[in-house]
Amino acid sequence: QVQLVESGGGLVQAWGSLRVSCAVSGSIFRLNDMGWYRQAPGKQRDLVASITNGHSTNYADSVKGRFTISRDNAKNMVYLEMSSLKSEDTAVYYCKASIRTTRNPLREMDYWGEGTLVTVSS
Repeated sequence: QVQLVESGGGLVQAWGSLRVSCAVSGSIFRLNDMGWYRQAPGKQRDLVASITNGHSTNYADSVKGRFTISRDNAKNMVYLEMSSLKSEDTAVYYCKASIRTTRNPLREMDYWGEGTLVTVSS
């Protein structure tokens, strides 16, 4: 079994900063790409940022220059540092990881966390 648990969400004022974290645990053979997605009320879930296990990153245009994704491979953690937050960043933020498990190391599957709510007040 694999679990992804997000933390660090909350209420922040506009132009403030916040860091969300995601801890991955379980029967992990190999942890590959990781990413953060967000879903605002009434909208689809969209990619915010992603990072490979070689630390190559990709960002949505709307967050470039404001958000930074990073990971700690030794701890199976991924982070999203958010700054200059805007009201439109308000959403539930989900962590996703592409994982090969010890039970089935030949097959890569995507796993999701349950999300953490980030609310930006203007």
